[in-house]
Amino acid sequence: MERDTPYAGLDPDLILDAVAEAGFEPDGRMLALGSYENRVYQVGIEGAPALVVKFYRPGRWSDAAIAEEHAFALELATAELPVVAPLLIEGRSLFALDGFRYSLYPRQGGREPELESKQNLEWMGRLLARIHGVGSRATFTQRGRIDVQTFLRDPSREVLDSTLLPTHLHSRYRKLVDGLAQRIDRRFADCAPLRQIRLHGDCHRGNVLWTDAGPHFVDLDDARMGPAVQDLWMLAPSAQALDSVLEGYAEFRDFDHGELALIEPLRIMRQVHWAGWVARRWSDPAFPRAFAQVGEPRWWEEHCNDLAEALDRV
Repeated sequence: MERDTPYAGLDPDLILDAVAEAGFEPDGRMLALGSYENRVYQVGIEGAPALVVKFYRPGRWSDAAIAEEHAFALELATAELPVVAPLLIEGRSLFALDGFRYSLYPRQGGREPELESKQNLEWMGRLLARIHGVGSRATFTQRGRIDVQTFLRDPSREVLDSTLLPTHLHSRYRKLVDGLAQRIDRRFADCAPLRQIRLHGDCHRGNVLWTDAGPHFVDLDDARMGPAVQDLWMLAPSAQALDSVLEGYAEFRDFDHGELALIEPLRIMRQVHWAGWVARRWSDPAFPRAFAQVGEPRWWEEHCNDLAEALDRV
């Protein structure tokens, strides 16, 4: 069972103790990094570069599911792909202290990717093709899939069971998500057989950092099985940009262009999933502070209007 205040006991002393428990000597410097689902900190190390320590949200992933994420990241790093993988310390990458599970990563800086140029978009396409090449070698058995049940039906139930959705919108919201689920089911069926591979899963600009040496990928926390197009569409803000990404992708891997029909369904699923995620986490004090607008009836009215427009498109 997930706790309402899962990080209440995660104080600075415990954070530093966790890093020390893994065999490092913290120098007392600590900086909280942006993350809502987990808690992530940069910690200074005596006589060595700073490390990043990530504390996993209790109850979200099993140890086996986290192990699959770590193994995938390490497999990608071994293939010389620019992915920030967890540190292996005496053969382990997942640690626990006082009920908190955590992992450590090398600190790698960077800036937001510049994806306006055709050259950079093609670069991203080539890297994603290589990532998918590795991802296609095996399957996840513990991390689930990007599908209508997980990304639309389940999160919509979280919304309906929450106190956030105004009562007068319940019937409209239920009809909209039911209609979307049925239509998106058909879109996925039209693409069958759909090849499922191991994916980054949440491949947006915020999970790519750019340096003078080029891009690198961070945060595989949402890695799942799914269609290759899931890792492409969020990085391409226009049809022209997507063409450039696919041009680079084709240099290393074939792409099933039939999957392009899933972009709009995946976009809608992401919207519904986000609303359900916030509804599910609303008892975590960090969420009302960060997403105060979701507590207002107007936000839900606009969300329903967006879903109604989506129903006409899908």
